[in-house]
Amino acid sequence: MKHLNKIGKAEINALNDCYQGNINEALKKVEAGYPIQYLIGYVDFYNTKIKVNKNVLIPRFETEYLVEKAIKYLKNKKVNSGIDICTGSGCIAIALKKNLDIDMDACDISILALDLAKVNAKENQTEINFFEKNILKENIEKKYNFIISNPPYVKKGEYTSPETKYEPQIALFANDNGLEFYKRILEQSLNILNPKGTIIFEIGATLGEDIKKIALDIYPKANIIIEKDYNHFDRFMFIET
Repeated sequence: MKHLNKIGKAEINALNDCYQGNINEALKKVEAGYPIQYLIGYVDFYNTKIKVNKNVLIPRFETEYLVEKAIKYLKNKKVNSGIDICTGSGCIAIALKKNLDIDMDACDISILALDLAKVNAKENQTEINFFEKNILKENIEKKYNFIISNPPYVKKGEYTSPETKYEPQIALFANDNGLEFYKRILEQSLNILNPKGTIIFEIGATLGEDIKKIALDIYPKANIIIEKDYNHFDRFMFIET
């Protein structure tokens, strides 16, 4: 069973708890590629417990690393407000709120994702203003000190792991060679970002230079930093406007 050798003791124990010791059917699903996180129903994410289901993308290690870097970065800035765009399960917004003294908003196109994000915020004792927004077509009205986003960025036709077919495709794939959400967020940032604000992105490994060019067209004097993930791929971008 090729997928089962990836399951650790903790995951087996969690499955046992969820399925009351009768986990054969669950293990068959895992063997077929179904995400174990959906079967367990949650993931541990930067000292929070985040519920997940088929309506939200499963938080990755890379996104946890993004949060770690963002917290260290923002602690050195005088920020009191931020927005997480394309929030999904709410994991980024919740982790930031728990570690920073800030007002935190978060938006997503999916009502079902927002419903789960609100549950996650409540269970992690965080107060976050969630709202529905189609970022590609609608404008955000408020202003913030920083914007953070892990938007859809997989190019159409690009290879993804087998498990992703069970995740919401709208949270994974983006048009314009993976750039459409970055373009739109950067354009909209002109109206919602306070002076000397910061934009923080998780990015596709091959998209860094393209996103940087778009950002510099909008903010010619911006200081832009691209950082790598655990596998040494370009994965995070900090834009100081």
